[in-house]
Amino acid sequence: MRYTPKNQSLAIMQPYFLPYIGYFQLLNAVDNFVIYDNIKYSKKYFVNKNSFLQNDKPCVFSLALKKDSDYLHINERYISQSFNKEKLLDSIYFAYKKAPYHNALIPLLESILNYPKDNLFDFIYHSILKVCIYLGIDTNIIISSTLPINHHLKAQDKVIAICKAMNASKYINSIGGITLYNEDDFSNQNIKLRFLQVAENMQYTQFDKRFTPNLSIIDVIAFNSKDEIKNLLLQYKIISMGGGSPYLNLIKIYFFIAFIFFIFILYYITTQSIFINHSQLIQNKFSRIYPNIKEQQ
Repeated sequence: MRYTPKNQSLAIMQPYFLPYIGYFQLLNAVDNFVIYDNIKYSKKYFVNKNSFLQNDKPCVFSLALKKDSDYLHINERYISQSFNKEKLLDSIYFAYKKAPYHNALIPLLESILNYPKDNLFDFIYHSILKVCIYLGIDTNIIISSTLPINHHLKAQDKVIAICKAMNASKYINSIGGITLYNEDDFSNQNIKLRFLQVAENMQYTQFDKRFTPNLSIIDVIAFNSKDEIKNLLLQYKIISMGGGSPYLNLIKIYFFIAFIFFIFILYYITTQSIFINHSQLIQNKFSRIYPNIKEQQ
C-alpha cells in the first residue's frame, strides 16, 4: 500500500475472477482501489465465475470451490482439488484459437491459472494484478482487511469509513450500485459520490459476428491490441445521483406517474359525463319538437 494523499478518488469492489471490462474501467478511473477480502462469499455474485465466447455464445466458466460454510468470508474459502486448470485452459484455447491476439491471451492465462495458492481471495487477487500489469493499469490497490476501520460496519457505513481511512474526496461506484447509497450522507462527510457507467455503444469485433457484450476480460484481450484496450478502458461516463436518496427519487417518480394517471382518469370520466349529458339533452329536445314520432313508430 502506497501513501495516499488527500483529495483522491476511490473505488471499492469485491474480487471477481477475470471480470468484464467495466471492472477494469473502474479500477483504471480512480487513484485508489480497495478490494474486499473480509466479506461474505455469495454464490449469487460472479466472484469465482464468468463467461467467455464459445461457438458465438456465452459459455460460463468457474473456479470449483471446496464445500464449506456459507457464512465464511471470501478469504476463508478455498479452491477445490477437483478444479481442472488444464481443462479450462484448453476450452479457452480452442474457443479463441482464431482470435487475432490469441498468442497474447494464452500465456497470460497460464500465468494466472498456474498460481500455486488455493485460497480463493489470493488466487483472484493475483489474477487481477496480472491483468492490470498486462493492461498497464497502475492504480494503487489495497486489501480491505489491512485498513484501520471497524470491520463490523455494513454497506454504506463501511464504504464511508473506508473513504475516510483513505483520505478520499470522491467515491466512484459502478452504476449497478446507484440504489445503495445516499448522496447526502457522503456529502456530509465531504465526499463526492459518483457512478461509472460503461458506454452503451462500446463494441469491438468478435469473429465478424454479432457483438456479445459483458463477457470476461479475456474476450477483450483476445480480440484487441493493448492500445485498443486502452481506448476501451476510457469508454465510460461518470455521473452523479442528483442529490438525496435514490429511493426518495423513485418515490417522486411513482407519485408523478400516479398523478398523471389520476388526471387522465378524471379527464376521461368528465368527458364521458359531458358526452352523456349532451346526448340526453339532444334527445329530450328532439322529443319535445317531435313528440309523436315515437308513437307513430
